[in-house]
Amino acid sequence: MRPIFIRHAAVLAAAAICACAAPAFGQMPGGQGMGGRPSGMSRPSEEIESTPAVDKPDAAATKAYTAGKKSLAKAKDFENAAAAAQNPDKKSNALEKMGDAYNRALDQFTEALSNKGDMYDAWNQVGYIHLRLGAYEESIDDYNHTLALKPDLYEATFHRSEAYLATDRLENTKSAYMDLFNHARPLADRLMVSMQNWLTMHRTDAKGMRVADVDAFDKWLQERDGIAKQTASLPH
Repeated sequence: MRPIFIRHAAVLAAAAICACAAPAFGQMPGGQGMGGRPSGMSRPSEEIESTPAVDKPDAAATKAYTAGKKSLAKAKDFENAAAAAQNPDKKSNALEKMGDAYNRALDQFTEALSNKGDMYDAWNQVGYIHLRLGAYEESIDDYNHTLALKPDLYEATFHRSEAYLATDRLENTKSAYMDLFNHARPLADRLMVSMQNWLTMHRTDAKGMRVADVDAFDKWLQERDGIAKQTASLPH
C-alpha cells in the first residue's frame, strides 16, 4: 500500500524544513501603492514597519486544513459503514469510498503543510491517515514531526505507539507506554490492550520475531499490567 503515498513525500519533506515567505508589497490599480497612497509618494519608514504583511500562506493552509477535516470525517463514516456491512458488495463499496476519502484528506492536509510547514495539527492528521491505511513508517515520521512541534500532544504519542507496535518496535512501544502511563492514563490503558493483542497474535505466529524477545515482552506486559491494576483507583 505504501506506493500510494510516494507522491506526498517531497511536499512533506519540504514542509518540514522550509518556511513560506510573506508576499511582497504590490502595486494597486490606478497608480496607487498599498493602502491607497499615490505611487509617487513615499511612506514613512515607521509606517512601513508597522503595516502587517498579508499572510496568504496561512490563509491557504487554514482553508486546506478545514477541507481535509471534512474529508477525514467522511472517511471515518465510510469506515464505520464498511465495518457494519453484512453484504460483501456493500462492504467493498464502502471500503473503496473510504480509501478515496482518506486519500483526498491526505492531499488536502499535505497542501496545508506545503503552505505552513509548522502546522502540527496537520502533521497529526497526516500521521493518522497513514496509520489507518497501513503506511506505518510514514505515520511514524509524521508523528515525529508532530511531537517535535507539540511534545505534549499525547494523542500523537498514542497513535505513534500503534505504528511502533505494528512494525514490532517493542522498545519504542514500551517507552511510549510509560510516557502515557505518567501523563495520559486512559491512553496508556488503550495501548495496554493493543500490546496484549500483539502478544496473542505473536504467540500464534511469531512473524519473524525471536521467541526470546516475545517472552521478554510478555513478562514486561504482565508486570506493567499488574501495576496498572493496582493503581487504577488512584487519582491520575
